[in-house]
Amino acid sequence: MRIIRDTVFVDPADRGAVAAIGNFDGVHIGHQAVIDLTRAAAIDLGAPLGIMTFEPHPRSYFSRDDTPFRLMNAEAKANRLAKLGVEKLYEVPFNAALAALSPREFAQKVIADQLGLKHVVVGADFCFGKGRAGTVADLQAFGAEMGFGVTIAPIVMNETGNVSSTAIRQALTDGNPRDAAAMLGHWHRIEGAVIRGDQRGRDLGYPTANMSITGLHPPKFGVYAVKVDVLNGPHKGSYDGAASIGVRPMFGENVPNCETFIFDFKGDLYGAHLSVALVDFLRPELKFDGLDALITQMDADCVKARKILSHER
Repeated sequence: MRIIRDTVFVDPADRGAVAAIGNFDGVHIGHQAVIDLTRAAAIDLGAPLGIMTFEPHPRSYFSRDDTPFRLMNAEAKANRLAKLGVEKLYEVPFNAALAALSPREFAQKVIADQLGLKHVVVGADFCFGKGRAGTVADLQAFGAEMGFGVTIAPIVMNETGNVSSTAIRQALTDGNPRDAAAMLGHWHRIEGAVIRGDQRGRDLGYPTANMSITGLHPPKFGVYAVKVDVLNGPHKGSYDGAASIGVRPMFGENVPNCETFIFDFKGDLYGAHLSVALVDFLRPELKFDGLDALITQMDADCVKARKILSHER
């Protein structure tokens, strides 16, 4: 998959795609339905399959609230889209100039002139342009005028209602990663580089790979059974493990992070990129009376996680 970040001066080889437009946070089953329609249109037109998304997320740009909300960082989103066969990922920079475009200007300058898209696919609730004033009907009218086709994808629902990033965030907040996975169509994953921590886990006999969750919607703090993909480096591969997400109350006040103990693993992962999939919530984050009690609980957590993961091959 090719990622195009300069969407003003686009290489001619990257123009002419059929692209779905949206934020695609989580790449859930609703997003996947939109991508499936886009793929069908791309095949029909003999064009590359593309996604047009925005970085940073528009909500981050407009909101004065620093509450983290993203289900995926840009890296995780790109990895998931690549797995779905996307060929061109247009990461349109969301800035003051883009936010000021009227719906007509957005359609003409971005879709038609800069990216030269042949056809676009959007969800039925898609809005665009300054003040989110543009509707799907406007987009269809602009497409007919400016020379690109438009497909409107219906909203996907499950037994509990609309599938949405908001509903997935709530499932994670409640400590229900399997409910989140049912809406996502895949395990919820935390992805990023392994960073150096305080190395307490090594001293306890449980060395962990530490990852930042800054900017991401935090799942319920606690311990999870996880599937781990090491994405690069000499230890590249898939593993099972147990991860603790939270502020580590045994050791004072700390910035929330994700610490993953990988079963039966030996090696240095500093700098490697990991994808940690939350499978089951085991227990909430706790403060123990001492390190012996903590180690005893970690032993029990790992036994439980191994049993759960043995059924998730």
